[in-house]
Amino acid sequence: MYEKITVLVADDSALMRKMISDMINSQPDMEVIDTAKNGEITVKKVREQKPDIVTLDIEMPVKNGIEALKEIKQISSTEVIMLSSLTSENSSTTIEALKLGAFDFIQKPSSTISLDIEKVSQELFEKIRYAKAHKKKTSNFAEREPAIAQPKITKPIAIKNYNKKVDAILIGASTGGPKVLFDIITKFPNTLDVPILVVQHMPAGFTKAFAERIDKNSSMTVVEASDGEIIKPNVVYIAPGGFHMTVSNNKIKLDTTPSIHGVRPAVDKLFISAAQNFTGGLIACICTGMGKDGADGVRAVKDNGGYIVAQDEASSTVYGMPKVAFETGCVDSVVPDIRIADELIRFVIRK
Repeated sequence: MYEKITVLVADDSALMRKMISDMINSQPDMEVIDTAKNGEITVKKVREQKPDIVTLDIEMPVKNGIEALKEIKQISSTEVIMLSSLTSENSSTTIEALKLGAFDFIQKPSSTISLDIEKVSQELFEKIRYAKAHKKKTSNFAEREPAIAQPKITKPIAIKNYNKKVDAILIGASTGGPKVLFDIITKFPNTLDVPILVVQHMPAGFTKAFAERIDKNSSMTVVEASDGEIIKPNVVYIAPGGFHMTVSNNKIKLDTTPSIHGVRPAVDKLFISAAQNFTGGLIACICTGMGKDGADGVRAVKDNGGYIVAQDEASSTVYGMPKVAFETGCVDSVVPDIRIADELIRFVIRK
């Protein structure tokens, strides 16, 4: 008999606590061990019961989701999945939560009769399982090497030279990506003189807050991309949630064609169109994330003479997308998250 994933459900709404609990308890490998109606009770129960996962509402009384998250990360190895309703304030707060160490988030279901309740529940199950795997990976590492605070850095595989003049940098990410992308983009100087095109798997309504947060901390201009805008150097374009982003005649194109790999925007759509439309060199990077999005894209970039970077397993929150990209045989270098920016920059600014 396998050990069940233990979950604490925190929400100020009794209806929402029951809905989320019923979803989770429907799965044979997970169990809701308790619930909490405010942030203060949540922190107390995490300390006492040590659940594997907490689903944590953004808006709660006494202590809100951010305040509770900060305390949980200080006292426990429990992973936190934020539940966020779609408002401008909540989307901004959700992005802050990811920066503070939340594993991921899901958009809060609006009611028991929500048309997308099945999609929400499947997303929740998947993220709970990945969060548990991440908790196990990080705790196992801590047991092996307690004196080292940071994950062990994987030595980069044979890093190659790339002699083409670079036209653009492409980046794709999913689970764990917001923190990695923040760190990468805020390290870019405003002298790169190339555009940066980014797909981060994120629902509609959250990518604008994500772009604004990075922009405030970056020397480059960071925007949520708009349909038809001309692609300019020293600008980071983040694909809006709910839209595929492609490139055509040096312009951004957005569309709502069907999801690929269950996601929209998809990394593959961006990478393949960029490979077809940029005539010079391309640097493409696949960061942490679940699933296989990006594998076809890196093949297309490589076939057109591009250079491929993948995040290593040790620093990936979920080693899914980088792993599948690596298995294509197209990856030129594998580096930890803290070295990705330098790896991308070194071919653009040549010394």
